Amino acid sequence: MEFSKLLISLFIFQVFLPCHMSIQAAPANSDLFREYIGAEFNNVKFSDVPINSNVEFHFILSFAIDYDSTTGSPSPTNGKFNVFWDSDNLSPSQVSSIKSTHSNVKVALSLGGDSVGDGYAYFNPSSVDSWVSNAYHLDGIDINYEHFNADPDTFSECIGKLIKTLKNNGVISFASIAPFDDDDVQSHYKALWKSYGDLIDYVNFQFYAYDQGTTVLASFISDGSGGLTPKNGFFTACSRLKSEDKLHGIFVWSADDSKRNGFRYEKQSQALLAISH
Repeated sequence: MEFSKLLISLFIFQVFLPCHMSIQAAPANSDLFREYIGAEFNNVKFSDVPINSNVEFHFILSFAIDYDSTTGSPSPTNGKFNVFWDSDNLSPSQVSSIKSTHSNVKVALSLGGDSVGDGYAYFNPSSVDSWVSNAYHLDGIDINYEHFNADPDTFSECIGKLIKTLKNNGVISFASIAPFDDDDVQSHYKALWKSYGDLIDYVNFQFYAYDQGTTVLASFISDGSGGLTPKNGFFTACSRLKSEDKLHGIFVWSADDSKRNGFRYEKQSQALLAISH
């Protein structure tokens, strides 16, 4: 991640928020490429993924979850996060190695995700202050909670105060969020954006969570299960956005799935982002 004060929305954030809400201005075309990695334990390594030296490349480790186990009946731990990604292949030493090999690579950590064990991973704090205190020992973060046992204001205060504390203490220099088209999800992220939008640097909007009828987006899912796919016009849409100076970046779910096709679309995405208009 370019640890600087950029406010980059990977697409037009008005799709997510009502027009009357205050939106920070996004920059023009960006060479930002982001990819989630590690959630599906497919033995994918950082070094497997092709990295174009002419883009800003962000790996997002997925996921750190405040639950105690993936076996039996996992229980929420009130902000005490544990590793739920493929740490054998994506260890701290491997993070250091990929960053030293590629100066344009940064590595982030995603909190939450969809599930833990055989159930959903719920945002379930005991209190705002206790959750923030327990979650303190983190690096750069992406907020990816999709299920909630807390109201939007509690979510906003927990996540917002965490981001603010980490930034103020120099622990992280960026934060991103990963919302999608769901009423409950949007109500929680809208509350967060309304109160703490000035602290959010990137928005990974999950356009692949839409129905097949969606025609323009700036993210794709590698297994082709949703949204506008690379085979059916994703890159045409991105080229159009780039020609209009509106392509703020591309993000992908996920490197684990892309491994089986040789990261074909990662290469194509980065090549597109690296082109100057």
